[in-house]
Amino acid sequence: MKARHLIAGILAWALTLPVPAAGRDDVPMAEDLRAEGRQAESRRVPIMLVFTSPFCIYCDRVKAEYLGPMVDDPAYRDKVIIRQIEAGGDFALIGFDGRKTTHGAYATSQKIAMVPTIKVVDAQGRELAQPIVGFLTPDFYFGYIMDAMNEGLEKMRKGN
Repeated sequence: MKARHLIAGILAWALTLPVPAAGRDDVPMAEDLRAEGRQAESRRVPIMLVFTSPFCIYCDRVKAEYLGPMVDDPAYRDKVIIRQIEAGGDFALIGFDGRKTTHGAYATSQKIAMVPTIKVVDAQGRELAQPIVGFLTPDFYFGYIMDAMNEGLEKMRKGN
């Protein structure tokens, strides 16, 4: 009987512990890169494109642990625009050139061979930093994202 009370007490205590906030994987899907480019140009911030796939567990992790929280964090609103492109997807997309395309066709045109891939680009879609291909060492991944974002931000503020 004592063991049952002890277990019940431990379970009751465990339920009072704070639960870490779940990662948010809501990274807005790209719809109109030309419009995003105009916004990036007026705000003088880069665009961070994350190329994903619906069955990629590493993509889900990158969105939940890194990019989703950044989308909601006011600290990044004046530093970057973050959009998702589903490589292989048939979602409608307007490219930086104003032409209609799809997520999959755009990813192919960008030579995306592995997901997740993160590209930091300017208002015309030109790369501003070395792409982050794959899910690298988790301990350093956020640092890679920050380095790419800051390099892009610096170039946007200096006028490339």
